[in-house]
Amino acid sequence: MTVDQIREKYISKKYEVKQDGNVLSFQVPPEDIISVCRQLYFHPSLQLKTITATDERKAGIGFRILYAFGVPKENIFLVPFIVLNGKEEFPSLTRAIHEASIYERKIRSLFGLEPVGHPNPRPLLLHENWPSNIFPLRKDFHWQERPAEANGTYEFRKVEGEGVYEIPVGPVHAGIIEPGHFRFSVAGEEIVLLEARLGFTHKGTEKLFEVFPLGEKVTLSERVSGDSSFTHSMAFCQALENLSEIEIPKRANYVRVIFSELERLANHCNDVGFIMLDTGYSFGGTHGARLREMIMQWNERLAGSRFLRGLNCIGGITRDISDEMCGELRSALTTMRKDFSEMIEISEDSSTMLNRLEGTGKLDRQIAADHGIIGIAGRSVGLEHDARKEYPYAAYNNFDFEIAMENAGDVRARFNVRVKEIHSSFEILDQALRSMPSVKDIAADKKVEFRKNSCAVGVAEAWRGDVVYFVVTDADGKISRVDVRDPSFLNWHVLGHAGNGNVVPDFPLINKSFNLSYSGYDV
Repeated sequence: MTVDQIREKYISKKYEVKQDGNVLSFQVPPEDIISVCRQLYFHPSLQLKTITATDERKAGIGFRILYAFGVPKENIFLVPFIVLNGKEEFPSLTRAIHEASIYERKIRSLFGLEPVGHPNPRPLLLHENWPSNIFPLRKDFHWQERPAEANGTYEFRKVEGEGVYEIPVGPVHAGIIEPGHFRFSVAGEEIVLLEARLGFTHKGTEKLFEVFPLGEKVTLSERVSGDSSFTHSMAFCQALENLSEIEIPKRANYVRVIFSELERLANHCNDVGFIMLDTGYSFGGTHGARLREMIMQWNERLAGSRFLRGLNCIGGITRDISDEMCGELRSALTTMRKDFSEMIEISEDSSTMLNRLEGTGKLDRQIAADHGIIGIAGRSVGLEHDARKEYPYAAYNNFDFEIAMENAGDVRARFNVRVKEIHSSFEILDQALRSMPSVKDIAADKKVEFRKNSCAVGVAEAWRGDVVYFVVTDADGKISRVDVRDPSFLNWHVLGHAGNGNVVPDFPLINKSFNLSYSGYDV
């Protein structure tokens, strides 16, 4: 569809629409925002990608609340917004669109804007030692300021009844994982309520995006979630490239695909192995770790970084892959794929392992849809979303692959989605390495200048699900706001639903089958 056709189909003529690259934004009166967003959300083809806020009081505008909806296949994002001039409250969407809940809680915690009508406006990210009247994403809060320590309380949800007791786990765990607190309410060994409390590693990343120089902003995006460094920086760079209308060289887009799929392969191989290991099947755990290490060594060889850092830049990529290296990598991937296929074939003969996976940690499709669940967890219940297909970026529209799908929603389904995605990654990599453009340009030779008073969205499919960056510039064309949405920010909130009805000893296996990022949530 053309931009005019999209506008005609989705946006009422009574609103004045502004086009900024891949964004169509339009102001809506606060009293109309619920009906406008409901109409967009329940259109079968649109997706809510993020809800965020900006503090533009210095420019005389006040606060803005912006709602980003994606138009799949078109790479266009519809952004209705409301202006709170002289007000610090806005209508809550949560009762109409449950997925909005988590975004509104974040806005309330970090901006101090009240979502009126929200059924559960508990604090998010900021803990009880943070003062309740200081909001770090307001422009008048200095990033180096350390407020006085508060002494608030956090109320966990309660289940009462005969024989029901609580098991607190964490936030410090026996291992190298990051901190997170899990509160189990159990009757015997059966879980009747599981609540995760995160935010222990909240880093103030979105505040740092306001103050870091441009070059360091890309580096910062690589540190949001370490095992998704490349995809995070790619999504951020794509948003900035939309703001500056830089054309990316074709070869750079192919190289971005190759590194993105290597990142996906390394993490999926590791997870497949660890899921097997958590059932006591050490054969799979050993070989999954071995395959991951082989890929990480290739990352180091190609990029100088096992986690693929320092590669993305605004306008392309910083390191090329020589034709000789392409041939060697293709050969190595062929060997790895053979090893992986044999590993899965052997593992599928283990009825003990498969019995532990099947029926465990089942997530209901409707619950997943209501929470906007994405990535592996979403595809395991039949929600067919993948940014590589729906918002094709880099060179993905040149490759033939299927979205990995399952329907059962249990640990085995999430395991199978990973297995299918690994095979898809091998296919994509083979296609990309065989068809690399011959022209060696890998970065645009153009001065970076951003549009003034503009915004852009960058989306890229990380191995857990899609990463979203919403970037806003001010009247001088400088970046004034960067909103980051890692897939874990949404998906952590259904872990409790997947745990209910299971026994406590199954929780490590269920948790590993999601394998969410603490750091990606605690932005």
